[in-house]
Amino acid sequence: MNVFAVEGLPEIEPGDDIASLIAERVDLTPTDIVCVASTIVSKAEGRQADLSEFEPGEQAERIAEQVGDLADEEKDPRFAQAVIEESEELLMEFPIMLAVTTFGHITINAGIDRSNVPDADLLLLPEDPTASAQRLHEALGVPVIVTDTSGRPFRHGQRGVAIGWAGMPAARDWRGTYDRDGKELEATVQAVVDELAAAANLVTGEGAGGKPVAVVRDWEFGEFDGSDDLFRDEDEDLIRPALKEYSHAGD
Repeated sequence: MNVFAVEGLPEIEPGDDIASLIAERVDLTPTDIVCVASTIVSKAEGRQADLSEFEPGEQAERIAEQVGDLADEEKDPRFAQAVIEESEELLMEFPIMLAVTTFGHITINAGIDRSNVPDADLLLLPEDPTASAQRLHEALGVPVIVTDTSGRPFRHGQRGVAIGWAGMPAARDWRGTYDRDGKELEATVQAVVDELAAAANLVTGEGAGGKPVAVVRDWEFGEFDGSDDLFRDEDEDLIRPALKEYSHAGD
């Protein structure tokens, strides 16, 4: 496959038509998958916010005080309140705010960004990234993945992940196929939208690069069953109960 960044995109403003801006700059083919950074989706959808919009409650004040004591610096409780309001649940409050977003993604600070937001304090994730991907998919006629960068437990650094997708399954299911020794695979489900998001992140980059869209060309899903079960259900998750137990250990 070939992965390349779309060049020459302008700074995205609320109301901008991202699909048209992409189509003007690249001739898409039927084999393409377009990976779009959530930052420009959020900007186009008006998801900028100022800290003054958030009135901190008791929980936010407590979190800011705890994190501030750890970091030996004052923390703004309005930011903690923004995270709370953008979350379905906080799995951890301290030493980090690990949030479950309303669409099922689990990430630090509910994915709220403070960089590359020229006209506001904060950039919130799209309210429904899969719906955003669906609109782009319908406009562009190819599969679309909305990406974000996220850290991983037990490893340094961040990598691209999918938070919304349309026009293709999230994963391909290897269960029922066989390895080279003839053993049947019983558990392997490959999260291809995450892998493609990570590949896209290699060419879009971070910081001031200004290349928020990548095209993956000539990758094939293959003759596999597909699945959209990317976010693990709570009743199947072994880690979430342990985090909750840890976070309430001092109560």
